[in-house]
Amino acid sequence: MTSIRARALVGRAFQSNVVHHYHRQESALNTPVTLSSARSAPRLSNQDLLRLADQCVKCGLCLPHCPTYAKTRHEADSPRGRIALVQGWLTGQLDMTPGLAAHLDGCLLCRACESACPSLVAYGRLLDGARARHVAMTPTWRRFWTGRRLGALSNARFMDALGRLASVYVGTGLARLVEIARLIRLRAIAPRHRLLRALAVTARPVAAQPLDDADLDLFIGCSGASAQGGAIAATRLVCERLGLRVRIASEAVCCGAMQRHNGFPEAADRAREQCAQVHGARPLVGVSSACIAELREHPALTQALEVCEYLDRRIWPDALVLTPLARRVLVHEPCSHRRLLGGNAAVHRLLARIPGLEVAPLPDNDRCCGAAGTYLLQQPEMAAALLDDKLIHIRDLKPDIIVTTNPGCALHLLAGVRESGLAIEVCHPVELIARQLPSTFT
Repeated sequence: MTSIRARALVGRAFQSNVVHHYHRQESALNTPVTLSSARSAPRLSNQDLLRLADQCVKCGLCLPHCPTYAKTRHEADSPRGRIALVQGWLTGQLDMTPGLAAHLDGCLLCRACESACPSLVAYGRLLDGARARHVAMTPTWRRFWTGRRLGALSNARFMDALGRLASVYVGTGLARLVEIARLIRLRAIAPRHRLLRALAVTARPVAAQPLDDADLDLFIGCSGASAQGGAIAATRLVCERLGLRVRIASEAVCCGAMQRHNGFPEAADRAREQCAQVHGARPLVGVSSACIAELREHPALTQALEVCEYLDRRIWPDALVLTPLARRVLVHEPCSHRRLLGGNAAVHRLLARIPGLEVAPLPDNDRCCGAAGTYLLQQPEMAAALLDDKLIHIRDLKPDIIVTTNPGCALHLLAGVRESGLAIEVCHPVELIARQLPSTFT
């Protein structure tokens, strides 16, 4: 008990030091928005958030696992530093200044700190709640436009149109002109240029398949057709060979993850509830690990499965032997798969079905690649720095193919590979399985 009390005292002292530092650091900024200006109540109250934050004893065991802290070496960019800032803000010792907000927004929400935390701090839930409270405090016009942007990125029709636009952007040579003019050096253009170039590769139409007697529902989500159209087509083909009937709903609905992690929990809950209404009574399988992690939080969708895990659990006919492929494959493990779905061992078991395939994990899979949902657009410098770490290993190991189960990670890795001039394919694991299916089997 004495040790626990001592740790708690150290934690409070650490928080006090951070608060004191920020009072000095932010004194020259304009008067910020205060708690009294909140216009709508977020899902968690101040007391709820403080109870979550108080579990952190500021021991620092999370620091070596935090990608942003590793880059900046700034305490406020570490999990315990951000928690201390949230505590100082919610208790009125700190104002929500642009500087403080920047440190909170700089978090990837990769959840690596949760795996290392001996106190089992629910850091992801805490930061989601803090962002929601911050958004609720912002002026109505800003909240409206932020919500509209997130709503567009979470809308399947908009994302499909963006995929078609990306094909035009690249196919007409406009992307090349932007590069020649060096406009990609502009912060506002570079991340969007990179995203459009990657989408031009991944976009593929997905047709609805509304079968009432299907064995499973395939979750498309808001960006499935634009970012993982190939994976969806491959999943349908593999399931067909396994004798499984796949249903694709007429309307693609969003899981709500982007809204939740950007401070709009009510919109996220509505989106996830819509998913439950469409898919809740059926076995649900998805090609995006991040979407499945979000959907599982709904009581009616707890049994949702990532597609590689689903296919790995199926009994494959003895006659269905995949054709050999003499290629080197690196397996990227998204944070959502590693932290929230229990790891991607099923991916490795599935790829082991392909004779001749040399499979290895991408080194430092415990580190976020920097995609992190909308992070690659909102924090392009940090996202690029984290991607560079991955590219160092990729250049050294020279794989033929990189596979990943998250569409955002796939786009981010694909953009980095292309910009580095590397002739390496980035795809979903199921796409490799589908390609190696024999033309016939008995």
